[in-house]
Amino acid sequence: MNNTRAFLHITYKLYGHLDKLSGIKKSNCLNCYLSLMKHAWKKNNYECGLRYSTIAKETKLSRITVRRTLDTLEKLHVISTVRGRSGKSYKINQLFLKTESDGSILYTNNSSMYKKDHSNVKKRSVLEETIYINNIENIIRNNRGSMDDIILNLSKLPLSDLNSDTNNPYYVKLAKEKKAELDRESKANFVHPQKIINELTKIKKNSNPRYREKVAFNKRNNLDWKGRPKK
Repeated sequence: MNNTRAFLHITYKLYGHLDKLSGIKKSNCLNCYLSLMKHAWKKNNYECGLRYSTIAKETKLSRITVRRTLDTLEKLHVISTVRGRSGKSYKINQLFLKTESDGSILYTNNSSMYKKDHSNVKKRSVLEETIYINNIENIIRNNRGSMDDIILNLSKLPLSDLNSDTNNPYYVKLAKEKKAELDRESKANFVHPQKIINELTKIKKNSNPRYREKVAFNKRNNLDWKGRPKK
């Protein structure tokens, strides 16, 4: 690895994009991203081939965490996976990069690069994207202590988001069942309550012997329901 770089640059766009993740996941993503950037150079089109073990050694994360973090970065479109004859490599999405100059420029308060990066910070746009990982884990965290609220809120997420999650199988299973239940209820044909009340009243009347006798008497004598002769 070439060690002549003066710095590894993280843009505001990338940092803001990762705000969609919880604290530890954002930290892991930044850690793995920097490890990739140590090896992904402009001359290689920001592409590098690294083993999980290499990234784990550099980041001090477990190989399982590295694999999950790289999957998250790919779902966030920060990196993409390239498969070739020699194995798998990772390519950095250049939308989140600031073009490197050919020479090494120190990033100091007085440098033109620093001043340019820190101008109009509040106006910088952040790529907006709904990330199912963030949604699911935020719902679980924000409704902790109330299983009903967790399941109800999870059931409102798109089914594709629930199917894509691999970290919370128990909650996802219950949420999908609740989603199916709500879907069935929305398609059911409900009878208006007043119609039910009217039918119950009719049944109650017909079960009364005196009422039945009065109805029979009125029919025999051609009387209306008030006992008056029909015209």
